[in-house]
Amino acid sequence: MSNNKSRIRRRKKRSLLRKIFLLVLIVVVGVGGYAAYLAFQGWQASKQTYNELDRGNQSELRKDAISIGEDPFSILMMGVEDYSTGGENGRTDTLILLTIDPKEKTAKMVSIPRDTRVEIVGRGEKDKINHAHAFGGPDMTIETVEKFLDVPVDYYVKANFEGFKSVIDDLDGVKVEVPFDFWEYSDEEHGKKIYFEEGSMQLDGEEALAYVRMRRFDSDFGRSDRQKQVIQAAISKVFTAKGLFKVDEIAGHLGENISTNLRAGELFSLQRQFKDMPSDGIETLKFNGEDARINGVYYFQPYEESVNEISAALQQHLNHTSTSSGD
Repeated sequence: MSNNKSRIRRRKKRSLLRKIFLLVLIVVVGVGGYAAYLAFQGWQASKQTYNELDRGNQSELRKDAISIGEDPFSILMMGVEDYSTGGENGRTDTLILLTIDPKEKTAKMVSIPRDTRVEIVGRGEKDKINHAHAFGGPDMTIETVEKFLDVPVDYYVKANFEGFKSVIDDLDGVKVEVPFDFWEYSDEEHGKKIYFEEGSMQLDGEEALAYVRMRRFDSDFGRSDRQKQVIQAAISKVFTAKGLFKVDEIAGHLGENISTNLRAGELFSLQRQFKDMPSDGIETLKFNGEDARINGVYYFQPYEESVNEISAALQQHLNHTSTSSGD
């Protein structure tokens, strides 16, 4: 029974990851091919999203440069909540590290819990990993993940919640099946509660963000299911006749709210590889650990052996040799 539940969870995570990437890549890159105009809009948006890291194009853990079409590589996906910081560096609500072997057409995915207690590179102290972005943006986040797992992070894709809301509004909202009655605070007005009732509901951008953010009344698994609902609904709408005519608007909003060090040509290459990847080629890795409360603050404390196992699996998949000196 537990094995069945585990398989179901893995399938859900694979499906969610696919849909996240497809939504980003379809819209940003302009894939879909219904007109050269849309492809051009996607190309323009992908150029607008490009943001090189301070370190340059190559991870310091790499001895040689890699080619996205030839060599195994990694991507760190960051979902950032910056609505409370006026557009400045916010905390990462989602951190997913993905490694891809383009020749073998396999991928490994690990979600790093936002409350994971790690050493924040450049700060000289341990803290929640989601604070790294608030302290130092994508660069510090990437350096912290590299230190934590001892693997190179070659690329990143960062999206903020304003982009999420804009896309939903561009699509004139999405319809979801609310699993039970609950409420969540709005990100737009302090203290405002948005109420959801069990059954079918049409959500605008503000409501959809509250819907996928809520954690107080169920688990992270429940939140993942709600995220998948909204993503599926958005993808379905993009491919309606009405949605296709709005691809240029959607691409523009994503261009304003997504940043990545993937160049336009690399995005096209990535889309082709990901599209052909079999579902059973994606392996989901999960940290084992325990809840901890230190000085009154909650953390997720991963077990050292679990971190080492995941690190070794990712290194092997990337054909990467550990550079750790054992400190």
